[in-house]
Amino acid sequence: MSNEEKRREAVALNYDAEAEQAPKVVAKGKGDVATNIIEKAKENAVPIQEDPTLVNLLGELDINETIPEELYQAVAEVFAFVYNIDKQAKK
Repeated sequence: MSNEEKRREAVALNYDAEAEQAPKVVAKGKGDVATNIIEKAKENAVPIQEDPTLVNLLGELDINETIPEELYQAVAEVFAFVYNIDKQAKK
């Protein structure tokens, strides 16, 4: 395994505005687990955004843990990115 693969990290978020106050971590991992998370996202046409700093911060959270208020702005930017990708795909 290369150093790049060893360093690979991924975090998946979910947000149901009607049921939750903030997004939560639904999957996270490093190495092969990160690769699997990314592949599943691709298979399901889930947009992927790369932000190593945000991944490091979100990676400190537990699965099903709601993101802290300090990360709202950064995560809102990710969800805006996803929204715009979805909007463009529907045209």
